[in-house]
Amino acid sequence: MRVLRRFGSFVLLAFTPLALALDLLVPDQHNLIFLVSILAIMPLAGYIGAATEQLAGRLGGGIGGLLNATFGNAAELIIGTIALQKGLPGLVKASITGSIIGNVLLVFGAAALVGGLRFNVQRFNRTAAGLGTTMLLLSAIGLVVPAVFHRVARASGATELTLDTEIAGVLFLTYCASLVFMLKTHRSLYGVAEHHAEQPRTGSVRSAILMLVASTAAVALVSEVLVGAVSEAATSLGMTELFVGVVVVALVGNAAEHYSAVVLAARNEMDAALGIAVGSSTQIALFVAPVLVFLSYFIGPAPMNLLFSTFELVAIGLSVMAIAFIAHDGETHWMEGVQLLAVYAILSLAFYFLPATVI
Repeated sequence: MRVLRRFGSFVLLAFTPLALALDLLVPDQHNLIFLVSILAIMPLAGYIGAATEQLAGRLGGGIGGLLNATFGNAAELIIGTIALQKGLPGLVKASITGSIIGNVLLVFGAAALVGGLRFNVQRFNRTAAGLGTTMLLLSAIGLVVPAVFHRVARASGATELTLDTEIAGVLFLTYCASLVFMLKTHRSLYGVAEHHAEQPRTGSVRSAILMLVASTAAVALVSEVLVGAVSEAATSLGMTELFVGVVVVALVGNAAEHYSAVVLAARNEMDAALGIAVGSSTQIALFVAPVLVFLSYFIGPAPMNLLFSTFELVAIGLSVMAIAFIAHDGETHWMEGVQLLAVYAILSLAFYFLPATVI
């Protein structure tokens, strides 16, 4: 199985030069370039994750955990940066929304379903799960408040102040505090550091760094091709920019994490699977979103705000509520996985049929 997986990854790597070649030779074939770019980014994101895991295993402890926290969503951060350069803040915010709801609904839903089909009931640490979902709730509040503020200010006719950057700063500081909490003061509640310490230290630090640098550079190149074709491809395929960001781009950036969570659940390691799903969503809200707001002052045509659409806010809120209810009892089964996947399917359909004029 491992051999087949590696073979599949090598095959998918061929899409990277193909995407770059298509962009140079047939730049008007937006649909084809868009599809090939998607297939190219998926294995590259996996290699970033593998290199990070290898470095974490070699370096261990807090450094390894910090690397995982920093590079865990590298693909989403790179895609968002390129989209800001292209003047597509709506796509950036949609991908943030999609990453949050995709991780907690699709990733953990698939993990609970696959794991539940092999084990009747799967249990996980209730304390860690409660801390994770609470942090996710606070993260969602940080994204909801500025959007509500902008709407209230506009409706009342008052001068609309800019507080997005200040809230982004609060979110980023909260993220830094959470790293100290998880990696130092309360690391015993999380199995991440211990899990890495138990892994055999295969491979060298140098090879892992080379893989990380090469994969990150390749993701940056392909992301520019992807973002350059996304608007025309979305229009041609009858999709809105919001749907592409929430569903397509978010799935591409999180493909490696999706696979890892499902594999861990199949091994009855639900603490790790839940940690990937909730932790990745929290990192998107506390780290990726604030960093993109800060970067928009330097690379975008205009600073990015945190004014998400009404339906995005509803989707984030419902997703956080769903995972909180699922995780509160410290156990899960396959039916709860089906329920989470059903919620994701409903939201995805709604995003698809949502008219662009009401976004």
